[in-house]
Amino acid sequence: MNQLQAAGKVLDRIRNRSEPFDERAYLFVLAAVQFQQTRLPVRRHVTGVELAWACRDLALEQFGLLASDVLAYWGVRQSGDFGRIVFALVDMDLLITQPGDREEDFDGVYQFTEAFDATYVWQGVPGT
Repeated sequence: MNQLQAAGKVLDRIRNRSEPFDERAYLFVLAAVQFQQTRLPVRRHVTGVELAWACRDLALEQFGLLASDVLAYWGVRQSGDFGRIVFALVDMDLLITQPGDREEDFDGVYQFTEAFDATYVWQGVPGT
């Protein structure tokens, strides 16, 4: 099976989910896992808190000031939504967990307003 066929099968599995999130939110979380791994000195398990922050950082890098709007459009409105997506990906056998990992690990990691709007750096100048 080539990469395109594999990607199609992953998308089919995501599309068959009943969660209220756009399929792009699932793909974004998978990308955030890889994004976080590239920031580590060696590959290892990533905690829910680390992944929630990686999602924030990747969203800001990719979407800038529109990050929270893009995520909201996909149905993601709080850090806990990333946990729901992660555990849906686990149910689809696209991610694995370690003993002790919980969906609730993502709850309340940050508030979207502060995490996205107040911390965005535009051309080197922190937002106000």
